[in-house]
Amino acid sequence: MDLDVVNMFVIAGGTLALPILAFVASFLLWPSALIRIYYWYWRRTLGMQVRYVRHEDYQFCYSFRGRPSHKPSVLMLHGFSAHKDMWLSMVKFLPKNLHLVCVDMPGHEGTTRSSLDDLSIDGQVKRIHQFVECLKLNKKPFHLVGTSMGGHVAGVYAAHYPSDVCSLSLVCPAGLQYSTDNKFVQRLKELQESAAVEKIPLIPTTPEEMSEMLQLCSYVRFKVPQQILQGLVDVRIPHNTFYRKLFLEIVSEKSRYSLHQNMDKIKVPTQIIWGKQDQVLDVSGADVLAKSIANSQVELLENCGHSVVMERPRKTAKLLVDFLASVHNTDNSKKLD
Repeated sequence: MDLDVVNMFVIAGGTLALPILAFVASFLLWPSALIRIYYWYWRRTLGMQVRYVRHEDYQFCYSFRGRPSHKPSVLMLHGFSAHKDMWLSMVKFLPKNLHLVCVDMPGHEGTTRSSLDDLSIDGQVKRIHQFVECLKLNKKPFHLVGTSMGGHVAGVYAAHYPSDVCSLSLVCPAGLQYSTDNKFVQRLKELQESAAVEKIPLIPTTPEEMSEMLQLCSYVRFKVPQQILQGLVDVRIPHNTFYRKLFLEIVSEKSRYSLHQNMDKIKVPTQIIWGKQDQVLDVSGADVLAKSIANSQVELLENCGHSVVMERPRKTAKLLVDFLASVHNTDNSKKLD
């Protein structure tokens, strides 16, 4: 979500060598421009290059580092209303000899947004398969990583295209059915019943709602100034109509439990990572997956909420590298500093 942007205010003064007052003043005037500069700076620092590829009249935007080798390539799918750059905090701790590909999910950031697009989970799976085919990423099986909505898509992709994927990492994925609903899901159902689609907690429209979303998605409690919260909201507002449409599609009867319905078809080695304090998707989902996926292992992170990648990037990177090494006997055990 936007936790990495919040982190920017902690490090930006020293990292970008700008006086704090000038930085804050600039952010208040041009928040979206400064956020783009921030991501551009970190992509450049980490060696991530942005490219575009087309499937017929549909454009995908992605970033990558490294080249295909004897080791599996790694394709990373972000969550709802995020973008490819959400992985940068984790990429920082990944070995440079890994071939990494981070794609903007359908309708997000630089990837085509079309009113005719099928935004269901199955529709997104088909789009990601088109992207994979365009890059010939499945010339040999690759490792697939997804978080939240991206984890939902990743799990269903592994079930639908088993020959493409050699292993899988699911980070607090959506798409599971629970015996009891947590408070967040209960609230969503109440909003659906009352048709109050303007008040979806993951689509903030005011600084107060942005603050609530940050607290919902993160175990760490950030004290973010009101002006900065307003800036974050201003960046998202132009996209909120699309986010509402997407959200209603992925929680519809057609898509809500797609991963649950397909998890027994996942046959590749699977890593399941979850924050123990996740308030969005209950951590008990890890056990649900582990019981249905024979070759799986579970990693539960203490003092961590839903935004695992941004709350615990170093730990998540280490878990991924260790998992790849154990499954594929690759020497990726470099020190993560």
